Parts: sequence; C-alpha cells; structure tokens
Amino acid sequence: MEPYAAHVSLRWSDMDAYAHINNVQFLRLLEDARVIAFRDWFDNPHGGRSLLDEGVLVSRHEIEYRRPLGFRHEPVEIRIWVSRIGGAGFDVAYIVTDPNPLRDRDGETVYAVAETELALYDFATSTPRRVRPSERASLERQLGSVAPFRRRRR
Repeated sequence: MEPYAAHVSLRWSDMDAYAHINNVQFLRLLEDARVIAFRDWFDNPHGGRSLLDEGVLVSRHEIEYRRPLGFRHEPVEIRIWVSRIGGAGFDVAYIVTDPNPLRDRDGETVYAVAETELALYDFATSTPRRVRPSERASLERQLGSVAPFRRRRR
C-alpha cells in the first residue's frame, strides 16, 4: 500500500528562536495532513456528514524528531496511512519529508515520524461510538504497517 501524501504549507509563525519549525507546530502539521486525508478517505459523495463532522478525537500522539526543519515557502510532504483499526477508533502513522527529496547519504530527508491514536466520538450525544462498516472499509483501504520509529518506548 502506497501511503497517502498530503502537502502542507509552513507558516512564518511556526518558527522558534532557533529559526526552525518548533516541535509543537509539528502537531499542527500532522493535524492539517489528517484533515486533508480524511476529506478524501471519508467524505460522503452524496452530501451527508463526514467523519470530521461527526467527531473524531485525538487520544495520543507519539513523535520522533529526526532533523530540524527550517522555514521555507515550499510545503512539506506528509505521508499518512492507517496503522491500526480498533472497534471504536484507529491509529494513523506519518512521515514528514520533502515532496521532491534531495537524497543524502542516508536516503531521503525525514524530519519526523509520528503516530496518532484517534477515538470516534458522537458530538450530538457526547459519547464514544463504534467504527461503522463503511468507515472500516475506508480505513482498510489505507491500512499499512506501524510508524517506522527508530526507538519505541513500549
């Protein structure tokens, strides 16, 4: 399975005092990539509510920063895929890289690897909910391996 690729622009305000993208801003980049991907993965072509309209909550993030990312006008490429499907939620994995990578001696430039655990939630009733069969089918089309962390604390 080839991961979905979302191109996300950086903002000048994402930089910190060290002139690189602040580690906290990486969460915004990941969120932007999820929103772009989820529109393609889950939007109902017949109108109706999408997964983002109904509710999905972040319950956990794990990020491994590989190298500093300086501000530039070109977007970063965030590869995103589903790494786990559960009964009431799922995980997505990411690789933050360059859209047109210049290869270095280690291969492509990877700025971060991350994984997010998401819980499905019904905002109308303020309760968690189960994955529907149509959602599971969409998730299964994006299913890949776990995030390729160098070190995992589990």
